[in-house]
Amino acid sequence: MALYLRRIPSLIGEIRVYANDRAVVGLLMADEVYKGRDREFKPIDKGDNEVLIKAEEELKAFFSGNLKKFTVPVEVSGTDFQKAVWKALQTIDYGQLRTYADVARSITHPKAVRAVGRATGSNPVPIIIPCHRVVGSDTSLTGFGGGLATKQILLEIEGHTITNLKISNGPAVEKMLR
Repeated sequence: MALYLRRIPSLIGEIRVYANDRAVVGLLMADEVYKGRDREFKPIDKGDNEVLIKAEEELKAFFSGNLKKFTVPVEVSGTDFQKAVWKALQTIDYGQLRTYADVARSITHPKAVRAVGRATGSNPVPIIIPCHRVVGSDTSLTGFGGGLATKQILLEIEGHTITNLKISNGPAVEKMLR
Protein backbone atom coordinates (compact mmCIF):
# COMPACT_ATOMS: atom_id res chain seq x y z
CA MET A 1 0.00 0.00 0.00
CA ALA A 2 1.20 3.48 -0.83
CA LEU A 3 2.60 5.61 1.97
CA TYR A 4 2.42 9.40 1.80
CA LEU A 5 4.19 12.16 3.71
CA ARG A 6 3.07 15.65 4.63
CA ARG A 7 5.31 18.19 6.37
CA ILE A 8 3.38 20.54 8.60
CA PRO A 9 4.84 23.63 10.29
CA SER A 10 3.71 24.05 13.90
CA LEU A 11 4.49 25.68 17.24
CA ILE A 12 6.81 22.75 18.00
CA GLY A 13 8.63 22.80 14.69
CA GLU A 14 8.00 20.73 11.62
CA ILE A 15 5.75 17.73 12.06
CA ARG A 16 5.96 14.90 9.57
CA VAL A 17 2.75 12.94 9.14
CA TYR A 18 2.79 9.60 7.34
CA ALA A 19 -0.42 8.03 6.04
CA ASN A 20 -1.71 5.35 3.77
CA ASP A 21 -5.03 5.68 1.97
CA ARG A 22 -6.97 4.72 5.11
CA ALA A 23 -5.24 6.25 8.13
CA VAL A 24 -2.31 8.04 9.73
CA VAL A 25 0.39 5.49 10.49
CA GLY A 26 3.11 7.74 11.87
CA LEU A 27 3.83 11.21 13.17
CA LEU A 28 7.29 12.56 13.87
CA MET A 29 8.10 15.81 15.60
CA ALA A 30 11.19 17.87 14.79
CA ASP A 31 13.36 16.44 17.62
CA GLU A 32 12.53 12.89 16.56
CA VAL A 33 13.49 13.63 12.95
CA TYR A 34 16.85 14.96 14.11
CA LYS A 35 17.35 11.73 16.07
CA GLY A 36 16.85 9.72 12.88
CA ARG A 37 13.48 8.18 13.66
CA ASP A 38 12.18 9.23 10.24
CA ARG A 39 14.05 6.26 8.80
CA GLU A 40 11.37 4.01 10.30
CA PHE A 41 9.04 5.04 7.50
CA LYS A 42 9.89 4.15 3.94
CA PRO A 43 7.58 6.17 1.77
CA ILE A 44 6.88 7.74 -0.25
CA ASP A 45 4.47 8.21 -3.03
CA LYS A 46 4.20 11.68 -4.45
CA GLY A 47 0.99 13.53 -4.04
CA ASP A 48 -1.60 13.99 -1.35
CA ASN A 49 -4.49 12.10 0.07
CA GLU A 50 -7.61 12.84 2.10
CA VAL A 51 -6.12 11.41 5.32
CA LEU A 52 -3.16 13.81 5.22
CA ILE A 53 -5.41 16.76 4.44
CA LYS A 54 -7.63 15.93 7.43
CA ALA A 55 -4.60 15.32 9.69
CA GLU A 56 -3.17 18.73 8.80
CA GLU A 57 -6.49 20.48 9.39
CA GLU A 58 -6.91 18.82 12.78
CA LEU A 59 -3.33 19.42 13.91
CA LYS A 60 -3.57 23.11 12.99
CA ALA A 61 -6.89 23.35 14.87
CA PHE A 62 -5.32 21.64 17.92
CA PHE A 63 -2.36 24.03 17.96
CA SER A 64 -4.70 27.02 17.71
CA GLY A 65 -6.76 25.70 20.65
CA ASN A 66 -9.81 24.89 18.53
CA LEU A 67 -9.72 21.07 18.56
CA LYS A 68 -10.32 18.93 21.62
CA LYS A 69 -10.55 15.47 20.02
CA PHE A 70 -8.88 14.10 16.92
CA THR A 71 -11.09 12.20 14.49
CA VAL A 72 -8.55 11.41 11.78
CA PRO A 73 -8.20 7.61 11.66
CA VAL A 74 -4.97 5.98 12.84
CA GLU A 75 -3.49 2.54 12.23
CA VAL A 76 -0.67 1.46 14.50
CA SER A 77 1.60 -1.55 14.46
CA GLY A 78 2.94 -3.01 17.67
CA THR A 79 2.55 -5.77 20.20
CA ASP A 80 -0.82 -6.47 21.77
CA PHE A 81 0.44 -4.80 24.96
CA GLN A 82 1.54 -1.66 23.10
CA LYS A 83 -1.77 -1.47 21.28
CA ALA A 84 -3.64 -1.77 24.59
CA VAL A 85 -1.60 1.11 26.01
CA TRP A 86 -2.13 3.26 22.91
CA LYS A 87 -5.87 2.55 23.03
CA ALA A 88 -5.92 3.58 26.71
CA LEU A 89 -4.10 6.82 25.85
CA GLN A 90 -6.86 7.68 23.40
CA THR A 91 -9.37 7.70 26.28
CA ILE A 92 -7.55 10.55 28.04
CA ASP A 93 -9.58 13.64 27.23
CA TYR A 94 -8.20 17.02 26.28
CA GLY A 95 -6.82 18.80 29.35
CA GLN A 96 -6.83 15.65 31.46
CA LEU A 97 -3.76 13.93 32.87
CA ARG A 98 -2.93 10.36 33.83
CA THR A 99 0.09 8.78 35.43
CA TYR A 100 1.85 5.74 34.03
CA ALA A 101 0.40 3.78 36.97
CA ASP A 102 -3.12 4.97 36.03
CA VAL A 103 -2.62 3.69 32.50
CA ALA A 104 -1.21 0.38 33.78
CA ARG A 105 -4.28 -0.10 35.99
CA SER A 106 -6.62 0.83 33.15
CA ILE A 107 -5.27 -2.01 30.99
CA THR A 108 -5.40 -4.46 33.94
CA HIS A 109 -1.62 -4.69 34.32
CA PRO A 110 -1.15 -2.64 37.50
CA LYS A 111 2.46 -3.73 38.03
CA ALA A 112 3.54 -3.00 34.46
CA VAL A 113 4.24 0.69 35.02
CA ARG A 114 7.67 0.65 33.35
CA ALA A 115 6.36 -1.38 30.42
CA VAL A 116 3.57 1.19 30.04
CA GLY A 117 6.27 3.88 29.98
CA ARG A 118 8.13 2.06 27.22
CA ALA A 119 4.95 1.54 25.19
CA THR A 120 3.99 5.18 25.67
CA GLY A 121 7.45 6.19 24.51
CA SER A 122 7.12 4.11 21.36
CA ASN A 123 3.77 5.61 20.37
CA PRO A 124 3.99 5.96 16.57
CA VAL A 125 1.38 8.74 16.39
CA PRO A 126 2.04 11.19 19.24
CA ILE A 127 -0.26 14.16 19.72
CA ILE A 128 -3.09 12.37 17.89
CA ILE A 129 -2.67 9.47 20.32
CA PRO A 130 -2.11 11.80 23.28
CA CYS A 131 0.87 10.34 25.12
CA HIS A 132 1.80 13.88 26.22
CA ARG A 133 -1.06 13.65 28.75
CA VAL A 134 0.79 11.03 30.78
CA VAL A 135 2.97 12.42 33.55
CA GLY A 136 4.90 11.17 36.55
CA SER A 137 3.06 10.32 39.77
CA ASP A 138 4.28 13.61 41.26
CA THR A 139 2.94 15.54 38.20
CA SER A 140 6.43 15.91 36.73
CA LEU A 141 6.93 15.89 33.00
CA THR A 142 8.76 12.73 32.08
CA GLY A 143 10.18 11.27 28.88
CA PHE A 144 8.70 12.34 25.59
CA GLY A 145 10.00 11.55 22.10
CA GLY A 146 9.69 15.15 21.01
CA GLY A 147 11.51 16.38 24.13
CA LEU A 148 10.20 17.78 27.40
CA ALA A 149 10.00 21.33 26.01
CA THR A 150 7.60 20.04 23.35
CA LYS A 151 5.57 18.12 25.95
CA GLN A 152 5.33 21.33 27.97
CA ILE A 153 4.02 23.28 24.96
CA LEU A 154 1.40 20.61 24.22
CA LEU A 155 0.19 20.61 27.82
CA GLU A 156 0.14 24.40 27.96
CA ILE A 157 -2.05 24.44 24.84
CA GLU A 158 -4.47 22.28 26.85
CA GLY A 159 -4.52 24.81 29.69
CA HIS A 160 -1.92 23.51 32.13
CA THR A 161 0.60 25.68 33.90
CA ILE A 162 4.05 24.14 34.20
CA THR A 163 6.73 25.28 36.60
CA ASN A 164 10.12 23.55 36.80
CA LEU A 165 8.83 20.73 34.60
CA LYS A 166 5.89 19.98 36.93
CA ILE A 167 2.21 20.60 36.37
CA SER A 168 1.27 23.26 38.87
CA ASN A 169 -2.44 23.93 38.42
CA GLY A 170 -5.92 22.74 37.80
CA PRO A 171 -8.50 20.15 38.78
CA ALA A 172 -6.66 17.43 36.87
CA VAL A 173 -3.67 17.88 39.19
CA GLU A 174 -5.80 18.09 42.32
CA LYS A 175 -7.51 14.83 41.38
CA MET A 176 -4.15 13.13 40.75
CA LEU A 177 -2.70 14.19 44.08
CA ARG A 178 -5.62 12.88 46.16
